[in-house]
Amino acid sequence: MLTAASVSISMDGKGAWRDNVFVERLWRTIKYEAVMRAYDRYLAFCNGRRPHSSLDGRTPDEAYFGAQAMATAA
Repeated sequence: MLTAASVSISMDGKGAWRDNVFVERLWRTIKYEAVMRAYDRYLAFCNGRRPHSSLDGRTPDEAYFGAQAMATAA
């Protein structure tokens, strides 16, 4: 398809990161930041909203800080 349109491929092989190193680094950073945001949301969910049976149905935040401290913080 590319040769029919007279388009030449500029990369020297599959996975040649050197051809576009700056854009590849940008995408790595974007993906890393997206993973870190998702991880932060998951930790906030697990520690702040998800009750644990080993903590008698309390969240880890409630067990550590106490229900009173959590109510005043909200």
